[in-house]
Amino acid sequence: MSTHAVVITGENFKAKVLESKKPVIIDLWAEWCMPCKMIAPTIDEIAKTYKDKIEVGKVNIDEYPELATELSVMNIPTVIFFKDGKESGRVVGVNTKEMFEKKITAFFGKL
Repeated sequence: MSTHAVVITGENFKAKVLESKKPVIIDLWAEWCMPCKMIAPTIDEIAKTYKDKIEVGKVNIDEYPELATELSVMNIPTVIFFKDGKESGRVVGVNTKEMFEKKITAFFGKL
């Protein structure tokens, strides 16, 4: 589990994601998912690098399947980008830190 990302739950999703003043990235994952484990260090690095500019959270879909359903997540890992409480975009599957940084710029502008 990430040391820099916050745990997003069904109870705090609205406050931490939809009502956040900062852009938010959430990683939907599961313990049994090997690709999820592969991107976990990248997500943690992004959380550390952008800690003052972006909120980064993780949703365990086995613990909060209702969030996966509500967000129409069909495959994991899925990383969803939110700005002003609305989805800006998403990335499905394993990707590099550089690709995530390009998506951050594309979805959130220059931070």
